[in-house]
Amino acid sequence: MPALTKDELASLLPHAGAMRLLDRVESWDASTIRCGTESHRDPANPLRRGAKLDVVAGLEYAAQAMGVHVGLLDGQSPAGGSIGYVGGLRDVTFGTDRLDDCPGALTIDATRLFADNRSFMYRFAVSCHGREVLTGRASIFLTQAPG
Repeated sequence: MPALTKDELASLLPHAGAMRLLDRVESWDASTIRCGTESHRDPANPLRRGAKLDVVAGLEYAAQAMGVHVGLLDGQSPAGGSIGYVGGLRDVTFGTDRLDDCPGALTIDATRLFADNRSFMYRFAVSCHGREVLTGRASIFLTQAPG
């Protein structure tokens, strides 16, 4: 499927401004998505604590990639009235302490393992130059947006 730019991602994520962490979708299909970003090196990254971006912030990068994938496959967007929530994390492993000292772009891969009407399970990995810095599985649940 076609790649997407940061501007094109705007319709698939409820996040705005600097909280839209992904720079691009590099590839996607019915079960996988690969995203890329360099926002982890931005001193104005909203997830930084002081001068440091802890590796745990990679969970938000993975969650955004999964959210984009759900939106691409299911034709949903924040304007469509659904909001996604991470309902659980399993088998999370960290390969480093921080993301901001990863020298190049981050690659975020997610694979859909299960899907039904309003819930999804994904396996994800965040890597830098081929080295995994974060892996795990997540359950995503959709609910109707208030209003």
